Amino acid sequence: MASIIDGVKKPTFDASKVTVIYVLGGPGAGKGTQCGRLVEDFGFSHLSAGDLLRAEQNREGSQYGNQIRTCIREGTIVPQEITIKLLEMAMSAELKTRSGRGWTDGKGRFLIDGFPRKMDQALTFEETVCAPSQVLVFEADEEVMIRRILERGKTSGREDDNIESLKKRFQTDKELVQPVIKYLENKGKVLKINSNQSIEQCHKEASEAIHKVLV
Repeated sequence: MASIIDGVKKPTFDASKVTVIYVLGGPGAGKGTQCGRLVEDFGFSHLSAGDLLRAEQNREGSQYGNQIRTCIREGTIVPQEITIKLLEMAMSAELKTRSGRGWTDGKGRFLIDGFPRKMDQALTFEETVCAPSQVLVFEADEEVMIRRILERGKTSGREDDNIESLKKRFQTDKELVQPVIKYLENKGKVLKINSNQSIEQCHKEASEAIHKVLV
């Protein structure tokens, strides 16, 4: 949890030691695929906000399960206190258990995928958990994302991999996520990548951006 030192609230993690990179983009923009490659390149821990929420909704005894399930089905955003707490707990667990490449003396590297999706999430996470070093935004045409998600839906078992949920998620992105990207862009932290192009080209551009942050 955030601490208070000399009357000033401090984030849980020191951004000079813990590198946080947000990975944003619409459903089907390729976030998960690219995160997998960047983990191999740089030894990141990949934390998917969506995966953490889905795991929590299925956890026996979770007080948030029904609320999360409803939000996912309706394509709306889960209350920030739930998502941020799950991310903070996952980061703490990784820092305690991992060692090796880039993970010594309290240092760690995190790709946070699909977060923040709302302005209050961005502000609260930065104030109480850790400020991001970089934001990767993968952009693809809506038709491309629909095709990818419907194909994934044949085998994913995810209840939001359908056209009805997609339409709601696209609307949420336009109304809530884009202002967050604009805010972070004004801070000079955003790199946009055209993910209509090949996986290899997207990976090349993303890897180059990450390398500049870590050197």
